[in-house]
This record gives sequence, C-alpha cells and structure tokens, in this order.
Amino acid sequence: MPSQAEPAQHVGIVAVSPEGAAVTYRQFHRLATQLTMPGNRPAVTMHGEPFEQYLTAIAEQDWETVGNLLRQSAECLASAGADFCLTPDHVVQHAVQMAETGCSIPWLTMAQLLANKVGEDGRERVGILGTRLVTNGSAYQTHLGLKGVKVMTPSPEEVDEVDAIIFQELVLGEAREASRKRLAGVIERLADRGAEAIILGSSEVPLLISQATCPLPLYDPGEIQVQTAVRMAAEPKNAD
Repeated sequence: MPSQAEPAQHVGIVAVSPEGAAVTYRQFHRLATQLTMPGNRPAVTMHGEPFEQYLTAIAEQDWETVGNLLRQSAECLASAGADFCLTPDHVVQHAVQMAETGCSIPWLTMAQLLANKVGEDGRERVGILGTRLVTNGSAYQTHLGLKGVKVMTPSPEEVDEVDAIIFQELVLGEAREASRKRLAGVIERLADRGAEAIILGSSEVPLLISQATCPLPLYDPGEIQVQTAVRMAAEPKNAD
C-alpha cells in the first residue's frame, strides 16, 4: 500500500449511459473507501460525450464513430490528469479496441476480467441479462468460450423484453417493480435450464437485480472492473 508521499493514480471513467456511469462512480468510491487508506484515495474524473450520439451510432452499427467518441472522452480525461481509463458500458466494449489506438492513456476493459473470474470459480454454464447486442453478440462469449464456459441466453422474446426494459426504462433512471419481477422470471427460467450463475450484461441492470434478491450467484462485469481499477489506482504512480 503506498504511503501518503506516494500519490495514488488518477482514474478516468468514460461515461456512455449516464445512469450506468453513475452506478460505476458510486461503486468506485465505495470500494475505494473499503480497500485503500484515507490518505491514498484515488482521484476520479468522469467525462461523457452526448449519450444520443452513441445511441445513433450503435443503431447504425457505426462502430468507428463509437470508438471515436470513446477516444474523445479518454483524451479529455488524459488532459485532466487521468493515468488510465475505463468505461462501464457493455455494448461498446468491442469498440474499445478502436478507442485504444493512438490513445494517450491505457484502457482497462471488462471481458477478460470477467472470463478470468468465472473460470476461476469453475463455472460451466452461465446465463446473461443485457441488451440485445450484448446478449446475442460476442462481447463476452468469445472470452468465456476460451475458458470452457457456455453462455446461455434467454429466449428471443425475453431478449427483446430485457432490451426494452434497459433502453426504455433503466437508461432513463426508471427502476420499476414490475420490471424487476419480469427480470426475476427470466433468471428463474435460465436457472431451470441449467444456468449456474448470471452475468449482469448491462451497467443499468444492477438498478433492478442484486445478489440479495437473486437465487443464483451474480457476476457484475462492471463491479469486477471497478475492483481491479481501485487496486490499480492504489499503486503509486512511480511503481514499476
């Protein structure tokens, strides 16, 4: 643990969804309070380009624009003094590689961190709750597959239902009890099909689903990423 003479690193958060970024900001400071000394709490700066620009680019499958938006935020964070950055948004994770190209500071990404944790726990079949793009895409499936983990998705109708809850409610800050029950039903059906745990594949889903109310173990990639970021930030800037 660094001494007060060795300042912690400065962390940058690239916001995409405002609600998801707010969840991550809270998680970071709560964990930093638990895991670091009072004199070595890391500085945190958050920056986000307009969310609507991301939504438009994602709808058009324009990942080059998504990568550029991410890089623009990262450069703003670098100018503010950030030593490294992360984004908690799941949909844009595979555009991070484009954002990293030519970026002034390194990125901490979620997919490999998640795969390592699930693999360490010996899971073989995990369900996923997220947007349509994350659930049906390869954001996590490739990394988990290399660990021998099968990702189980809800039915096509349930995928549409979860996607609507995220984009029509959660990203707007609306956490409805009826939607909580609908997500709980999706989890129950994944468990009936043999899922051993659930991946929260959206930075907003924790607004509705928590370990206290879920019968299966939960993996929150954003929280895993934040835990790693807190530990990295606690290292002094002059560490080898």
